[in-house]
Amino acid sequence: MPTSTLGEFQELVLLIVAALHQEAYGVLILKTLEKETGKKFNISAVHVALKRMEEKGFVESNYGGITKERGGRRKKYYVITLMGKRVLDEQYALRTKIYQQIPKISFS
Repeated sequence: MPTSTLGEFQELVLLIVAALHQEAYGVLILKTLEKETGKKFNISAVHVALKRMEEKGFVESNYGGITKERGGRRKKYYVITLMGKRVLDEQYALRTKIYQQIPKISFS
């Protein structure tokens, strides 16, 4: 059993943060999440998930430079931590272990 679990939404957000590596910021995470799942999400939900995962130590954040395109505001970038990667690995192993227990069922 994983030492610290993630809900499905947090897991998806963390997977996207890891996949985007050092380019992960709120809006890009949201767009990627919607593209990959085919569902619509609220940016606030993404920010809440990121905040909670940062509090748990699964991600770290830092601010990029100020740009004119953003009206002088900076992007907040997120990166996965070693602890975050370990939690994803544990969840993957658990899901794979359980999935492999499904008997070969024919639905034809």
